Amino acid sequence: MQAINKENLADIQKALESFRGEEVYLHLETTSGVYTAYRDKSQLTVGCYIRNGKIRFTTGKITGAGPYRVGLKMDLGWVYAEGLTDWEVDGEGRLLLAGHNAEGKLACAFELSRTPFN
Repeated sequence: MQAINKENLADIQKALESFRGEEVYLHLETTSGVYTAYRDKSQLTVGCYIRNGKIRFTTGKITGAGPYRVGLKMDLGWVYAEGLTDWEVDGEGRLLLAGHNAEGKLACAFELSRTPFN
């Protein structure tokens, strides 16, 4: 993966738009860290997870000044993630976006694919 920056936003936007109007698979995962509350009882552990959710979006946009956010507008609502720092289009043509914290640990994953994720 490479860092998201102002110089590659157009490339990411182009990759995002390549999925527009198609029924695609979404993997979206966020976490504050499994052991957050274990280490500090005053901290709330939060997370969300969906894998192989089928969606079709009419508008997709990456924005921000870093970390970045992505939003997909669907007929009946939105899918949104923020805190994204890294990206790639892999050998299978999947758009993989991730947010890593200051320690390099995964905090957010936002991925689109034309085939189901394993």
